[in-house]
Amino acid sequence: MKKIVRGIVMMLACLLFFGQAAEAKTELEKNGALKVSGTQLVSQKTGKKVQLRGVSTHGINWDVGYPYISKDAFKTLRDDYGVNAIRLAMYTTEYYGYCDKAGAWESQSEVQKVLKTRIHTGVQAATDLGMYVIIDWHVLNDQNPNKYKKEAKAFFKEMSKKYASYDNVLYEICNEPNGGTQWSDIKNYAKEVIPVIRENDKDAVVIVGTPTWSQDVDIVSQSPLDSSYGNVMYTLHFYSATHKDWYRQKLETAYKNGLPVMVTEFGVSEASGSGQMDTNEAQTWLNTLDKKGISYFAWSLSNKPETASLLASGTSKKSGWKTSDLSPAGKWILGKYKQKAGIKFSAVTNLSIKNKKGKVIYVTFSKKKDAAGYEIAVSTSSKFAKGKTKTIKTTKNTYTVKKCKKNQMYYVRVRAYKKVNGKKVYSNYSAKKKIKIAK
Repeated sequence: MKKIVRGIVMMLACLLFFGQAAEAKTELEKNGALKVSGTQLVSQKTGKKVQLRGVSTHGINWDVGYPYISKDAFKTLRDDYGVNAIRLAMYTTEYYGYCDKAGAWESQSEVQKVLKTRIHTGVQAATDLGMYVIIDWHVLNDQNPNKYKKEAKAFFKEMSKKYASYDNVLYEICNEPNGGTQWSDIKNYAKEVIPVIRENDKDAVVIVGTPTWSQDVDIVSQSPLDSSYGNVMYTLHFYSATHKDWYRQKLETAYKNGLPVMVTEFGVSEASGSGQMDTNEAQTWLNTLDKKGISYFAWSLSNKPETASLLASGTSKKSGWKTSDLSPAGKWILGKYKQKAGIKFSAVTNLSIKNKKGKVIYVTFSKKKDAAGYEIAVSTSSKFAKGKTKTIKTTKNTYTVKKCKKNQMYYVRVRAYKKVNGKKVYSNYSAKKKIKIAK
């Protein structure tokens, strides 16, 4: 009987030790579904303002965009650089376009199937990580969104039905109308597409493009969609080496007129995505957006050899990027994101684990001067899987993990944390160490 009781006690201790660790809340956990209130994006759960600082993929149609659609890539952006949202840019025309595949050898239906699979991979990865995600119908060479309105309605009907229960999905229904397309054309398009989304999802945030490559928010503010369409925002795109103060005046006018604006695409390059950088002008832009609480997404998560790409053209890594893997634009933009998120200190170093005697692990590591405390993750899973990991909080740089099991392999990693503006922020994790309890 005593053996049975002892076995139950040990089992309960094991379950307690390797119960799921309490992690810091993700952006999605904190805010839940979003809505539009006046000019602001706010949490439906708390009513507080929410500012998305996101990154847009390059076209997921091509190999400069889709290789970076992964949980590992998005996690790197979230944990190392403070990114809280992703924009999935799907081109409707050009090679492998959703509506016009151009020279692609596959059938149009096969192309569409592949692109929808890529979208789902991106949506699910963002959801698993507690990040927000925009599904972007990337109008560009087709100029007028009405050209493929039928296809757009069918696409958004399918997407909104599939993701109706997802609190983190936003819909951008036309990226950059251009070629003389008027607001009246876009407005009529939106009046047909938004109701299709609303049939399945009554309160998802819908983002509508504006004329002249999503520049003319001032014109749109004079005659926006009426409130019956619900939770609608309007796009403004800028590239700081081209778009200066005269362009910001368009935003000022729209904002004063009460138009809810989201910058779903910006860069520090010229409008072409190439050419010179202007970080001074970019800083002025970000200061303006932060002051007004306007969300923004950087173009683009790619190693394409152009100025606007966030990754260096010689970078082959698909995730886990360090500063040396970033382009000059990436270093500047993601450095600003990191600063805003309060991620200001590096990973814990010199982690050491030993098993001198008994069923214990002795953990030591270098102390960080600016840390308020540490989290030691101990796991029987090399990937630190849920249910197999315990996170221990301590203010010291030494710890003894007790009640370990004989002949069991354990993995250990450590990160530091501190409070910035009342919010707990974390360093990167140390490199993991492993040890097998032999005695």
